[in-house]
Amino acid sequence: MFEDDVRPEKNEKQAPAVIDRSQWARPWAQLKFVSFQPAIFPRMLGEVSRDAKPGDLVSVYDKFGERVGIGLFNPRAKMPLRVVTHTSQILGEEYFETAIRRAVALRKDWFKLDETTDAYRVLNSDGDGVSGLTIDRYGDTLYCDVYSLGIFQRLPKWLPLLHELLGTKHVRVHVDHDLGSLEGIKPSQMKEITASAPDKVKIKEGGVKYEVDFAEGHKTGFFCDQRDNRKRFGTLVKGMRVLDLCSYTGGFSINAALGGADEITAVDLDEKVIAQGRRNANLNQISPNKLKWVHTDAFAYARQMQKNGEQFDAVLCDPPKFVMTRDPAFAAEGMRKYADLNTIAASLVKPGGLFVTASCSGLVSLEDFEGCVIKGVHRLNRRLQIFDRTGPGVDHPVYSNCLESRYLKLLWARVL
Repeated sequence: MFEDDVRPEKNEKQAPAVIDRSQWARPWAQLKFVSFQPAIFPRMLGEVSRDAKPGDLVSVYDKFGERVGIGLFNPRAKMPLRVVTHTSQILGEEYFETAIRRAVALRKDWFKLDETTDAYRVLNSDGDGVSGLTIDRYGDTLYCDVYSLGIFQRLPKWLPLLHELLGTKHVRVHVDHDLGSLEGIKPSQMKEITASAPDKVKIKEGGVKYEVDFAEGHKTGFFCDQRDNRKRFGTLVKGMRVLDLCSYTGGFSINAALGGADEITAVDLDEKVIAQGRRNANLNQISPNKLKWVHTDAFAYARQMQKNGEQFDAVLCDPPKFVMTRDPAFAAEGMRKYADLNTIAASLVKPGGLFVTASCSGLVSLEDFEGCVIKGVHRLNRRLQIFDRTGPGVDHPVYSNCLESRYLKLLWARVL
């Protein structure tokens, strides 16, 4: 991405004093700057044609009056313009069908995910050119997370195509209450479409089975983004004693058990996901003697193990998002939580043992997260032998002009 996200060929060009907008494709929106970003906030947005209504697909022009793309407009939103594609071509609603077909083809034809799993991300918002929408496929059910009024208005028209391409039957739609209020979205409008959707589905991920509980689970009920990391972790822990902190419904723990770990302790504060984890273990015929579930706070449990002098051959640390805002005070507190948890977790790893730690905070860069973890380990007078840094699976692509959507990051290391 160019410095300040300005394309250099325009740097020396001066915007004309008067721009003739009479021939612009309506409705339209004009940017104050030359930007290649999909997210346009109020300070970046210039004039908008009077006929542009909330949810409209608008033609986007830059400050020089040149056509640069199309986007979804909503004046009441925190992000009033979402540019879905950057192009000088005249495009309309047909763009979205093209984007949906392209996204599905990437998963089915390029990566052939259907051969190994029936649970994966179908649309990854800006990473698939459909800003404001993520869709996860769980068996014959699609789970749609909607962040944009324009998306919400169009989704019913897109669902038949998605079902046709994917062979799915049901859909669940989620709209965050606060965001929906800002966007002007009324979730009640989707009740007819989602009426037939089940509360739970069973999925497969390679040779592993899971039950996804949409009503009780976090976010979409499951985390497809960790699929490859779960599988890899299972291949590294044969014969080991494993601690899984913030285990959620047991994805890493179950892969560890199936991979031949001798003993796994899975710790999570949420009683409901612990219960779901037990059901997942039963689905995979894992003995309770091998996989022990502990319903408690991961920080408190890790500190108690530290006091007890316990150490494990492998420790997995996958906490919830700690940094949720750019506000310096809240961000600093989130980073302190990452530092605290990782320092305690690393202290529980035997010398030469495996340490895998994750962050799903999109506002924290890989380098900052790595630095935070390293500082904590060095505080123990130990060091890491880092052998890999990974992220989500191939079904979570990002566009090069929206790298900030690359949120998940994992460090893989031995603690020496």
